[in-house]
Amino acid sequence: MFKVLLVDDEPFILQGLKVLIDWDDYGFEVYTAQDGKTAYDMMSEQDYDLVIADIKMPVMDGIQLLKKIREDGNDVSFVILSGFAEFSYAQEALKHKCSAYILKPVEKESLISIVEKVIASKEDKEMETSRNKRFEKAYFEQCLKRVLRGKHSDEDIDYLSSKIDAYEDMCYVGIEFAPEIDELETMDDEKNNRLDRLYDIAAEYLGNDSYLLMRYGFGDENIYDIGFLYASSIGKDIDQSDEVFLKEMIKYLKRVSGLPIVMLVGRTVSGLESISTSYTSVNILHSLQGFREKKDIYFYEEEYQIKDKGIQLCKNKLDELISAIELNEKVKIKQKVDEFHDEMKKSGITGKAYNLNINYLFFQLIHITGEQDSEVDQEEILRNISENVYEQGIRRGSKAHLYRMACEYGDYLGQLRKNVSTGVLAKVEEEVKNNYSSNLTLKGLSEKYYVNSAYLGQLFRKKYGCSFKDYLNRHRLDEAALLLKKTDDKIYLVAEKVGYKDVDYFVNKFIEAKGCTPAKYRKQEQ
Repeated sequence: MFKVLLVDDEPFILQGLKVLIDWDDYGFEVYTAQDGKTAYDMMSEQDYDLVIADIKMPVMDGIQLLKKIREDGNDVSFVILSGFAEFSYAQEALKHKCSAYILKPVEKESLISIVEKVIASKEDKEMETSRNKRFEKAYFEQCLKRVLRGKHSDEDIDYLSSKIDAYEDMCYVGIEFAPEIDELETMDDEKNNRLDRLYDIAAEYLGNDSYLLMRYGFGDENIYDIGFLYASSIGKDIDQSDEVFLKEMIKYLKRVSGLPIVMLVGRTVSGLESISTSYTSVNILHSLQGFREKKDIYFYEEEYQIKDKGIQLCKNKLDELISAIELNEKVKIKQKVDEFHDEMKKSGITGKAYNLNINYLFFQLIHITGEQDSEVDQEEILRNISENVYEQGIRRGSKAHLYRMACEYGDYLGQLRKNVSTGVLAKVEEEVKNNYSSNLTLKGLSEKYYVNSAYLGQLFRKKYGCSFKDYLNRHRLDEAALLLKKTDDKIYLVAEKVGYKDVDYFVNKFIEAKGCTPAKYRKQEQ
């Protein structure tokens, strides 16, 4: 609601202004005062959007009231009401930024015009404030992302230091959809909507600290994530440790959103200058999720025991295993996996320290495949291969898991060297063209054509700019549009013919794609 303050020493004038227009209809609450001093005191206690004051009053007149509030820095819309038409009064009022000068008796149209201008001005200010906040938030995120990636300038640090304590303990936190959400082949629009919803929930949870959140912290449109610069003072303010605060936060986000999400907590560092180290550690956690036991939250320091000293890396055995994977020699892969595990046992390396060795192995493999095809997300493919092995009933982190994962990765490297992308995409396009009404899935097609599903998905995105599911739905809806134009089939029959079992879902998707219902589309076209 807006607030208007009517100021006049004549009661019947005040009453006339109150009833001249229906203030409620314009969204105004009406307040009154009978002299400038009373009005000034009222304005000291609360804000008003419009003040209409008589020029001649006892104690403090309208001009004096206007001058005093302008000296206080109050820029409220102020209208002088007067029975005097002399120019000197108007000139004095305008000198102090009076919004309008109107003569008694006040005409209804004049008052309505003033009220509408106040409303429009207020809306413009709110829009400008909102726009400025968005620009400032965007600039803050750009600076922060440069600092996270270690590509910042002194100006970036100076700007961020004006917003946060640049020297306190902090860490980077990634909040992202769990890997299984991709297995459902959820459409991109749905993922974006879910991410927006998750962001809003996280922002509400953090309150005044929500400016430390950012969408797409990894900077990769294929990874639906939220970045969070966590400062230790956030937990301390409510007497919680960092670990307790973040565990409570992920618990809340999962409960309220109902989404499968995970939180990746990076290494704790001292100050902004070192935050890129924490960001890198979250990238490591993201890359290797699929190899570990599933959790709601991963702490880098817990997963890798970075505070421990002298953790051994079985580099020679791992290098031999990597060589066997590159050559895709299954017998040799098994031999090298056995030798690696034997050395781990002899050295007493178990649990968290084991992960450091696996970390080395995985990053070497990502480097090798990245040289073969640098335009796809090799980390996602590695994670996908590891997840597929786990789904086959092999215990995550076991020797069997490592062996099967290494074998599948050797097969994948073979696919890259053969440069299968062009031929496979042509075959998949043909499948969609001829069998779009069938239950086609990326996973099923990848198995049929012996291609890694994550790699095939990325090839699709690279060529068409969308996921396979979006591509398939787009084709189905185009076919549905043709049937609507050329036949008189019922809507549910059209839906069935193009592969939709749920008519409501079909109608909603059709509206999204074509801008109207199937029935209206048919009517327009026929």
